Amino acid sequence: KGIMVISAHWLTKGTSVTCMEHPKTIHDFYGFPDQLYTINYPSPGFPEEARFVTEIVRKAPVGLDHDWGLDHGAWAVLRHLYPSAEIPVFQLSLDYSVHERDPKPLQYHYDLAAELAELRERGILIIGSGNIVHNLSLIDFWNIEAVPFEWAVEFDEWVKSNLLDRNHQDLLRLDTMGKSASLAVPTLDHYLPMVYVIALRAQDDPLTFVHEGFQNKSISMRGFQIG
Repeated sequence: KGIMVISAHWLTKGTSVTCMEHPKTIHDFYGFPDQLYTINYPSPGFPEEARFVTEIVRKAPVGLDHDWGLDHGAWAVLRHLYPSAEIPVFQLSLDYSVHERDPKPLQYHYDLAAELAELRERGILIIGSGNIVHNLSLIDFWNIEAVPFEWAVEFDEWVKSNLLDRNHQDLLRLDTMGKSASLAVPTLDHYLPMVYVIALRAQDDPLTFVHEGFQNKSISMRGFQIG
């Protein structure tokens, strides 16, 4: 029926949902090949479901945004999953209002996400778009096939194990993972989309890893499906 994307690339003060009939395609990156800036993903928006989100979330007020559109955390994934761009799409932002170095606790985001469960019953696919391991300061930019750092593999495997065991609370306590966590998650923006997704996992939902691997030495491309 529709798709809601939680992208690492829409960080806001407070929480918002996009609410427009025709979201624009945002090219929010720099220094890449010219062809990427010509890509357009002309999906319709879904204002009705965006407004519904503002009604069901009690953890915090959710605002309606009429300006953002679809950032590359959304369209770069969707154009491969649904190339026809016929399914209505809207985005939910990540509240990053405290400070980049001290954002809202992971439990806060987890609890807010749990309130979105009714969207699944209404036929809304929820996509969390980020990277479990994402350290651009140590990236091997010129070698996509570079052997990943040991700490990156360690953290990625730790997350995998906790996902399989449903140890959500451990995944919300990065301070227990020592140096590998601080290197793998130097900022929370790319980790938070996963937090929103696991909060929506029902007790009987299976979890399947659809892809495992690394790019450029310090980025995990692990992907998983729930349900």
